[in-house]
Amino acid sequence: MMMTFLRSESPCRQARPAGCQALAIGAALFVALPAQAQNDAMTPIPIPTQPGAIALGTGPLPGTKAPETWYSQYGSRFARNVAIATLTPFLPDPAKATGTAVVVAPGGGFQTLSMENEGSDVARALAAQGVAAFVLKYRLRPTPGDMPGFERSMREMFSGTARRPQPDPQNEAANLAPQIADADAAFTLVRTNAAKWHVDPTRVGMVGFSAGAMLTMTTTLAGRDKPAFIGIIYGPLAAVKVPENAPPMFVALASDDPFFAHGGFGLINSWLTAKRPVEFHFYEQGGHGFGMYKKDTTSTGWFDAFTSWMKMHGWLNPPRQSARANKQAR
Repeated sequence: MMMTFLRSESPCRQARPAGCQALAIGAALFVALPAQAQNDAMTPIPIPTQPGAIALGTGPLPGTKAPETWYSQYGSRFARNVAIATLTPFLPDPAKATGTAVVVAPGGGFQTLSMENEGSDVARALAAQGVAAFVLKYRLRPTPGDMPGFERSMREMFSGTARRPQPDPQNEAANLAPQIADADAAFTLVRTNAAKWHVDPTRVGMVGFSAGAMLTMTTTLAGRDKPAFIGIIYGPLAAVKVPENAPPMFVALASDDPFFAHGGFGLINSWLTAKRPVEFHFYEQGGHGFGMYKKDTTSTGWFDAFTSWMKMHGWLNPPRQSARANKQAR
């Protein structure tokens, strides 16, 4: 998830706690790209064709008046004011299908979605590995319909100081009820169509970026349909109460991430204490929001590390082989 605006102290200091909590989540999960990209403008674009996108049936988000709009920035495309959730399949060649599927949750502070860098680009790379990937365009909090108004609202939100406590997925699940409902509907759709899409319904995981990582974790903790495995890519690492039989977890974060690198590794310790599988990559450099962008940092290797981890667990093997590999990995 990429934005030029920096996170700051909340302008709703005097507002009701729930309102401030919601704003804090959005502020904490908006980020800036490296300095060389800071001057890239947000340019409105027509809504692109989204072949194969399937409406999830979770209904329109109440309170959203502005229509869905898209814009380009940093050579990538973003969506905002999403009121109707969709899921877009990116399916591998059936001859290469492993039976594994991944729901991909882009980031954007729950106010915009990085639909390419953290969405379709990730999905295509997974499909090339034989994994059925599904980009989740989940519902977003409303923003001003016009671009100047949107930019102004972001500047107002992020003016001031730059450091907040890490958002706590355990406590924020109630604030993310619509987005969790969208994720639940995505899992139901994938598992219902498992035979058509050459998917093993017991091998459907989820990977999320920034706000999408928060959604991945809250879905794991409070969702109806649990992922078989999860990827938390530059998301908050607050400690949580780990559910019984929590899924294996892969985590990637850069040590110079301005938002989540300095609050400890409570989430990692939670998984370890619960004796659940976890792999953690803490890159020296990469900032926040590196996604599939090519950078001169080792953080660019997160995807190869993620798929290597999947292979270790057997999820890149045909189902019979994966059962043996999974047993060995554990």
